[in-house]
Amino acid sequence: MRTAVTVSALALAALVIGPVAPHASLVAYASSAASHSGGTPLRPLKADPTAAPAAPAPTIPAPTATPKKPSAPDPEKEDDPDDDPLHGVVVDTVPYGPHTHQRMDVWRHMDGLRRPGVFLIHGGWWSSGDKKYMAEITRSYAAQGYAVFNLNYRLSRDAPWPAQRNDVLDAVTTARRHAAAWSFDPNDYVIVGFSAGGHLAASAGTYGDGLPGLRGVVGVSPVISPMLAYVDGADTFDLNRRRLREAAIQLAGGCEPARCSKVWASMEVARYASRGDVPMLTLHSHDEFVPVEHSLLLKERLHRFGVSMTVATEPGSGHSAPLYRLPGVAERIQDWIARKLL
Repeated sequence: MRTAVTVSALALAALVIGPVAPHASLVAYASSAASHSGGTPLRPLKADPTAAPAAPAPTIPAPTATPKKPSAPDPEKEDDPDDDPLHGVVVDTVPYGPHTHQRMDVWRHMDGLRRPGVFLIHGGWWSSGDKKYMAEITRSYAAQGYAVFNLNYRLSRDAPWPAQRNDVLDAVTTARRHAAAWSFDPNDYVIVGFSAGGHLAASAGTYGDGLPGLRGVVGVSPVISPMLAYVDGADTFDLNRRRLREAAIQLAGGCEPARCSKVWASMEVARYASRGDVPMLTLHSHDEFVPVEHSLLLKERLHRFGVSMTVATEPGSGHSAPLYRLPGVAERIQDWIARKLL
């Protein structure tokens, strides 16, 4: 029979937002949090107490590589290239930092117009995955007329938290700096993340007093709370929940919450919510291993600051890309994005 460690949403919210005792056990943590309810909301912390701020994105030249077409044209449409939604779109892979994983594919339109932007962040337990697996989704947004930025980032085996969040911030900074060269409106973009990438998207969306030009954040099966993943992954036969628990530990540099409480607190998205944040949309499956409670924690916190967040669920157990491919899901996300961009 499955035994699970459960913590109420209120208890966990108090846990991740409130002060953290540096040597408390997780059991004492949950017990103390459960006894806390109501009261004046704590002032949000807007800076990571454990790490230096993200380094400025490096200055890079405008793309000089020979543009390449994102896909071969349909032979049936060669006589009328205007029927091809990707006609005039080229792809450049550019660095936004010195590490081999600090790269992004820039899908840009060659018509000289300033277009709204979509940043895409892949999942993979923070420790694996690659932007190449996002190619079809990237292509779909480029075909809708957006400037699209498909990101790689340093994985947890390359560097511990907050390197991953800093990479997203640096990629956005780089794109805004070269907006003219990439036909991108730097004051009109959204960030979309999948699974662990959803954690990074939401973390970027709640960082500081708000990113300039950011209009919204979308998370598909987002791991909003690594602490909840840690708790859910204990004493369970669910292999995915156990794996996610271990992935969260690796993200924290191999250190568990009782010993590295400040690092774990800094990974919690809800801790950084503030009035300057943008609207969010998140989606989960009813029976997936990243439950909807992740998003409900953040929604409750954002609500305190008057920031809207829509949390949707779909039947089944599809996670990340399989959830995105369910009928109507991609269309719902695309409609939401279209309403948020100018």
